Amino acid sequence: MTTEASPHSHAYDIVYRQDQLDRRRGFLRDVVLRKIAFGLLVKMTIEGTEHIPTSGPTIVIMNHIAAIDPFVVTGAITSRFVVPMSKAENYDSPVAGFMARAWGAYPVKRGEVDRRALDSTIELLRRGRMVLIAPEGTRQLALSDAKDGVTYIALKANATILPAGIVGTNHFPATLKRLRRTPVTVRFGRAFRFRTEGRARVPRDEMAAMTHEAMSQIAALLPEHLRGAYRDTAQTPAGHLEFIDELPQPL
Repeated sequence: MTTEASPHSHAYDIVYRQDQLDRRRGFLRDVVLRKIAFGLLVKMTIEGTEHIPTSGPTIVIMNHIAAIDPFVVTGAITSRFVVPMSKAENYDSPVAGFMARAWGAYPVKRGEVDRRALDSTIELLRRGRMVLIAPEGTRQLALSDAKDGVTYIALKANATILPAGIVGTNHFPATLKRLRRTPVTVRFGRAFRFRTEGRARVPRDEMAAMTHEAMSQIAALLPEHLRGAYRDTAQTPAGHLEFIDELPQPL
């Protein structure tokens, strides 16, 4: 298989087939996720959809408390298709692997710097896609210290970031065993970009501060007991974010 020329030539081939997957995604999102899964398995509450950018390179950052989190966020956004980053181990699972391949997700190897996953993410953003990333890199009930990878990617691709806070998925499938739908809430916060003042490179300590401030935007969408390492958002360094709804709009 050949792919068109790209500065990120080590990206996964599936990155270049995203347009072909969109018709299938429409069925998976609108029928499988929203009508069947949301109708039978989870009782969804979705807030803050007015903050979702309708176009342009966008990274959705979420807290990650259960295996179904990517599905609920992917189904909650209807104005465009989300491309999830999925841990490589999921592709060994019959169900998760099938869903990841059917949707057109791309794998990331945890516990190492996965250059191919980085290149794939940057290439997707360069093409104006919306990608979904859990900055903590693993599932935790309360927020833990996030890696700076998502900040590096956002700076490299000049991407907008949309924070998403998820509550309730950790109770699935226990509630299903009691023949009840699991109440789940997804809240979207204000979209933002990192403030760089035109600099091509940002020092590592400043990048860490950017990550902390970005994670505080997720924490603000969660109840206090889920905020974890970002519980005291009042102590979060300020000034690294510029919110999209505060920027001058083109005429």
